[in-house]
Amino acid sequence: MIGKEEGIKGYWKGNLPQVIRIIPYSAFQLLAYETYKKLFRGKDAELSVIGRLAAGACAGMTSTFVTYPLDVLRLRLAVDPGFRTMSEVALTMLREEGVASFYYGLGPSLLSIAPYIAVNFCIFDLVKKSLPEKYQQKTQSSLLTAVVSAAVATLMCYPLDTVRRQMQMKGNPYKSVLDAFPGIMQRDGVIGLYRGFVPNALKNLPNSSIRLTTFDFVKRLIAASEKEFQRIVEENRHKQSQDASN
Repeated sequence: MIGKEEGIKGYWKGNLPQVIRIIPYSAFQLLAYETYKKLFRGKDAELSVIGRLAAGACAGMTSTFVTYPLDVLRLRLAVDPGFRTMSEVALTMLREEGVASFYYGLGPSLLSIAPYIAVNFCIFDLVKKSLPEKYQQKTQSSLLTAVVSAAVATLMCYPLDTVRRQMQMKGNPYKSVLDAFPGIMQRDGVIGLYRGFVPNALKNLPNSSIRLTTFDFVKRLIAASEKEFQRIVEENRHKQSQDASN
């Protein structure tokens, strides 16, 4: 239907707002995760499973809080045909609903993203760590591990995401998460909590997998570069010592 009416471009309609949101969101999330992992390390410098889960949860909430207004604008732009640009949505929201409208549904969003990122990142790290050394350095292993971790996290946490989207909408009938869960179940049954799961999974799995795989690859690349740099520094220092002694 979309292809016939709007052509190939129709499949990318509204993609720019998503790109504008996802770039800072991913950057904050991955940077925050590495930072929180350092904070949650134990006295032995090891990171426990609980520490990984906590780091992931905190990273997810941090990135969500920082970029949340962009997510609200993106959603409003997608569902309201009366708006054409994000700036138009933002000005209308400011005029009619105030600054607080940019954070409608923040609580459910934090509650939904915290377990998702916690499970996703924790499984990814633990599975990668459990692989034989020769496989840990392979991009294919990172990609497969990322797909598995994203699939498990998506299946576990999707109902919270459903509640989040409901509460972001203007005029939603729910006052809190505790109000939204029984409300959705009463109206649509348990299946209502998983409405849109398949399209979401088809979008989210490659998105999350590519992001984690790319980040893991870049980390390994940086680590290798730092190691090579240290080797060169040591060689130069050794040569200088030899020249001085001669």
